[in-house]
Amino acid sequence: MPNNHEHRQYRIEEYVIKDEPFYLAVADEVEIFEAAYRQRVPVLLKGPTGTGKTRFVEYMAWKLGQPLTVVKDGATAMASNGAVPLVTVACHEDLSASDLVGRYLLDAAGTRWIDGPLTRAVKAGGICYLDEVVEARKDTTVIIHPLTDHRRLLTIDKLGEVVEAAESFLLVVSYNPGYQNVLKDLKHSTRQRFVALDFQFPDPEREAKIIAHESGADGEMSMLLAKLGHKVRTLGEHGLKEGASTRVLIYAGRLIKEGIAPRRACHVAVTWGITDDPQVQRSLDEVVTAIFP
Repeated sequence: MPNNHEHRQYRIEEYVIKDEPFYLAVADEVEIFEAAYRQRVPVLLKGPTGTGKTRFVEYMAWKLGQPLTVVKDGATAMASNGAVPLVTVACHEDLSASDLVGRYLLDAAGTRWIDGPLTRAVKAGGICYLDEVVEARKDTTVIIHPLTDHRRLLTIDKLGEVVEAAESFLLVVSYNPGYQNVLKDLKHSTRQRFVALDFQFPDPEREAKIIAHESGADGEMSMLLAKLGHKVRTLGEHGLKEGASTRVLIYAGRLIKEGIAPRRACHVAVTWGITDDPQVQRSLDEVVTAIFP
């Protein structure tokens, strides 16, 4: 059986974000990420679900590809990093090193090698974003370690190759520390290979702006939804494992914009969306009723 060892060439354009994603900065995370990118320092994003980690990476991939005004020796010029591809991998418990690196596939012409998403990003010089990295199998950690230090190498055992990352490659990972148990926490030997950005829920005023932009709800309704999110997140002592994410508040806003009554929209998007515990649901509905009488 013939063995087709040719590597498929991927179009960088497939992974380039052309339109600006909406992102509202909370602190100096944009400046820190830009500095990390220039120095090729891997970045770890940590924080609860729905705090904008994925949207932030998408925004940064877009922003880094935009022209920049550079002033040197009194002269103004335009510079750019060029298009920055973004390859996103949603990690899960069955994700193996082969899923990231690549594998042989069998077709009518024989066997052929298909690069995995990590390999594509390494070769194209893009950002590889491993979302919820601790959910992946442990052998994936071994694969990414050489990409996070001075070596910047990816070993492809099945091909007997070692690929040096393109100069513009950057590895970004994320995880939710509050959600993970001891068995799935990020190893210290891994996390110390990254600079870490901590994502938390924004203040109500800023969150209201995000809800208004993403849902189309008016400013007053968006402020009430942001207030609801803030109140719900204080219910941890009542058995709620995770508070209301900005995402579920946006969903409620979209339903309200479509004519669904605010209390009902919050019931299906927030109360039912974040817990199945009847007692906790009653507590959440009390908060909803207080804000939307």
